[in-house]
Amino acid sequence: MRPDILNPLFAETDTLDGVGPKLKKPLERLGLTRIRDLAYHLPDRFVTRRMVADLDNAQVGEQVIIALTVAEHRSGSSGRAPFRVFAHDAKGNACALTYFGRSSYTAKKQLPVGEQRWIAGRLDQYGDMLQIVHPDHVAKESTGAMGRQVEPIYRLAEGLTQPRIGGMIEQALERAPELLEWIDPSVLDKQGWPQWRNALTLAHRSENGKARDRLAYDELFANALALMLVRASNRARKGQALHGNGHLRDKLKLPFPLTGAQQRSITEITGDMAQPSPMLRLLQGDVGAGKTVVALEAMLAAVEAGAQTALLAPTELLSRQHFETLRKMAAPTGVEIALLTGRDKGKARESILMGLLDGSINIVVGTHAIFQDTVAYKNLGLVVIDEQHRFGVSQRLLLTQKGKVTPHTLAMTATPIPRTLVLAQHGEMEVSQLDELPPGRQAIDTRVVPLERMDDIVAGLSRHVSGGGQAYWVCPMVRGSENENEDLAAAEARYAALKKHFDEDVVMVHGQLAPELKDAGMARFANGDAKVLVATTVIEVGVDVPNATLMVIEQAERFGLAQLHQLRGRVGRGSAKSVCVLLRVAELSETGKQRLALMRESQDGFRLAEEDLKLRGGGELLGTRQSGEEGFRIATLEQTQKFAEMAQDEAKLLVERDGGLEGKRGEAARMLLYLLERDWGVKTLRGG
Repeated sequence: MRPDILNPLFAETDTLDGVGPKLKKPLERLGLTRIRDLAYHLPDRFVTRRMVADLDNAQVGEQVIIALTVAEHRSGSSGRAPFRVFAHDAKGNACALTYFGRSSYTAKKQLPVGEQRWIAGRLDQYGDMLQIVHPDHVAKESTGAMGRQVEPIYRLAEGLTQPRIGGMIEQALERAPELLEWIDPSVLDKQGWPQWRNALTLAHRSENGKARDRLAYDELFANALALMLVRASNRARKGQALHGNGHLRDKLKLPFPLTGAQQRSITEITGDMAQPSPMLRLLQGDVGAGKTVVALEAMLAAVEAGAQTALLAPTELLSRQHFETLRKMAAPTGVEIALLTGRDKGKARESILMGLLDGSINIVVGTHAIFQDTVAYKNLGLVVIDEQHRFGVSQRLLLTQKGKVTPHTLAMTATPIPRTLVLAQHGEMEVSQLDELPPGRQAIDTRVVPLERMDDIVAGLSRHVSGGGQAYWVCPMVRGSENENEDLAAAEARYAALKKHFDEDVVMVHGQLAPELKDAGMARFANGDAKVLVATTVIEVGVDVPNATLMVIEQAERFGLAQLHQLRGRVGRGSAKSVCVLLRVAELSETGKQRLALMRESQDGFRLAEEDLKLRGGGELLGTRQSGEEGFRIATLEQTQKFAEMAQDEAKLLVERDGGLEGKRGEAARMLLYLLERDWGVKTLRGG
């Protein structure tokens, strides 16, 4: 249960003075529903202003605070012309206060003719006239926000202004209680960090790096501690030791020998499964490194030991792909494999449910439907979670409650993750790494081509299709929108354009299509009935069509390196030479140039993941940030790299040496977990 001292921070925002339904809606659009959210809504930046006695002492382009006397209101000659308030300083120097849109009514009220007002804003020049466009503040006195020479600037939504959100945040900070300290005193002293409440206030009042670092460390420490508690709780649970004897795995007839990395990972995984405490392991591999084969070996080892296995995929499309792949690979073993998704109804579904209950189905593949209340297993011994970053930690915990005892868990990701982020996001897991590609896998010829050569690319695509090849064409979005950049390539528009050239040979797949249409389109392409698949990033993982040897990625500069690498990995899956064309805009940013140059140079996913981390930051690394409540609100990539290991070490000490959440510091740490909503860490201690 959340400690009572935190309850004021979890009250709704409409409990603040002046916040009603009208202001609550824009706050909700920013994800600010409670007092705590406002307290942690830190400024994006700060504006530093200088108080000047008159305009002679001010510079054009400078942020100033100045007293001006209003002389005249002047409306524009047309509806689009600005409304101007002409004023002068103590020396008689003229300055216009300029307003656009519907601000004239407010300006007239705030700036009555003949009266002096304090104005805060950026001093600019328009022709021969000095002006301040849309002053940030207008006040009778140079006190309060007007007297603050360093002002926080917050992210806003329509219906909010800086003064309004600033006032709400001030109220939120007043409600923040003094809390017990969860950081070790020696760490606080060494880092020179303030106490929590003081740090929160300082982070809103000034560009205080120490305060921001402390709050970022709180997040990393809370996350590390919650993951450590999950790990400790998992080790304490009763599991089942699964000793496979190899009689099923020996029947596998793989078309290629296992790599050293695959053999090592299989040994690590089956070694964990042979222990009585439940396994928690992450299998991390590059595109094409053979994670599915490793997972199949683990699943067959579980079946050999008399247990069942469930493989969870985040989408129906991916679960069907896995089902078909596993069924073909495992055919010589005779194991019974079933597919269960939310679309399965009636007798077919009842038959699968009965097979899981009586144990006649050894392996089930599906979406979250395989863990619904109506699904029961005779003896679930291993859970495999593919593309596990799509599921939060608390979701993963729920998945393991279907076994009579806690089943072993193998999570998989196709995105190589830099070590820093593995620590921050997967600290409860052991890690196996597939850093070696199967022999004979050909390098993909990667080319960067400007969009101006679109006609040449389409002509080349036509020749490719005429020669019996298949191709992917990836766009960054589904369709154009008034709210989107008009230049952003849309799959629907590209599909319509290519259909004129290829008629029925082109199909389209994207996340907004109905599942049956998406499956039908994928099936036509996989069967070879369609030659060109236009798609968004829904094909980023799990799609395996060996005959597809051409990938075109439109406006490639808009994707991160990790995502480009995943998309490129959809080709090069057969024996034929494959090509990936990165279509780019004419004018690239320096980051865009570096990103595409790296794609040409390297096909090493681990190297590209590290470079992506440097170029884009951890929050944008596709495939590494977990969904759900584990995302970091404050901690930046730089802070994560700097403090993640320290947070991990401190969490480990608290759990293993200091009795976890017992004692004074443990009580404080418990408050932190609730405060930052890592309470799933606390719940594991109660078996929840």
